[in-house]
Amino acid sequence: MPPIKSVPAGGATAEGMNSREDLYTFRVTTNFVLVPVTVKDDAGHLVDGLLPKDFTVFEDGRNEQLKFFTSDPFPLSAAVVLDTGMSDVALQKINQTYSALAGAFSPYDEVSLYTFSSTVSQVTDFSSVGQKLTAVLNQMKLERGRNNGVPVMNGPLGPQGPTVNGVPVERPGAQPNIAPPKDVRVLNDAILRAALDLSKRDRARRKIIFVISDGREYGSRVSYSDVLKVLLSREVTVYAVGVESASIPVYSKLQKLHLPHYGYGDILPRYTGATGGEVFSEFSRDNIELAYARATLDARNQYTLGYTTRATPSSAYRDIEVKVARPALKVNAKTGYYPLPAAK
Repeated sequence: MPPIKSVPAGGATAEGMNSREDLYTFRVTTNFVLVPVTVKDDAGHLVDGLLPKDFTVFEDGRNEQLKFFTSDPFPLSAAVVLDTGMSDVALQKINQTYSALAGAFSPYDEVSLYTFSSTVSQVTDFSSVGQKLTAVLNQMKLERGRNNGVPVMNGPLGPQGPTVNGVPVERPGAQPNIAPPKDVRVLNDAILRAALDLSKRDRARRKIIFVISDGREYGSRVSYSDVLKVLLSREVTVYAVGVESASIPVYSKLQKLHLPHYGYGDILPRYTGATGGEVFSEFSRDNIELAYARATLDARNQYTLGYTTRATPSSAYRDIEVKVARPALKVNAKTGYYPLPAAK
């Protein structure tokens, strides 16, 4: 045997080389993109039986070759986000539909419940549908919404207090406050909280946020664009049941008006349109219960397309367009995505 020479501690690693910790660090650049797609006919029914050759996917206008295709149903990881800041009439109507909400999920799904008004709360962690979720939803029936009447603008109960000839009694020189009270509804914050929690769930599940709200947003700490970036980078789809003002047929047009102290009301269609979901605008209790089943059915039974992007790694937004080579079919998919940074 030739003689073996030992090396002093640290002497075998030349200056500028990787440290010992780097030997156990692996960096993976993900360039595989999954696109869930819903296809419906003119009557709004799901279309099955389509094949890979029926689909064409474009990223930033460039045709991508499909590497993956399946029409198999996926189990769901669902975050149900309930707006408790709605009027009491609307909330009480929703309270009567909770049994249908629980029944819309399968035993293979996992569900977490969130509520929001001026703040966001997680009521239950993710768990399978069963007695625990049913018990929590039964307890939620005791929740009350805001006052149904028109905001009080003046008088002894108004925001400015008692007045004499329009002049505040407690502050004689002050101008009366005739602005309505702020209706704080942190819808953006609620969706962000749910999206971050969903990003930790098993990737083999379809991740959806199911919002039940009138769509009012005001006072969130995060913006719509910031939340959307999280949704698209973590493959989360938003579905919604629009109630009260969001159930009006011209909702998408009227709610784009910005009312002082009341924020914006067109957020729900923007979230669902960008992520490939849908708003089910329903007014009656029976239709709301049907909307629960329709939303979960759509989410579970989508076509799933996959391709390897040819774009270089970056954090820039990438546009996606999906086409089906059959006439008179409605295709619903996310409009784009943000690549995640390289995983370690």
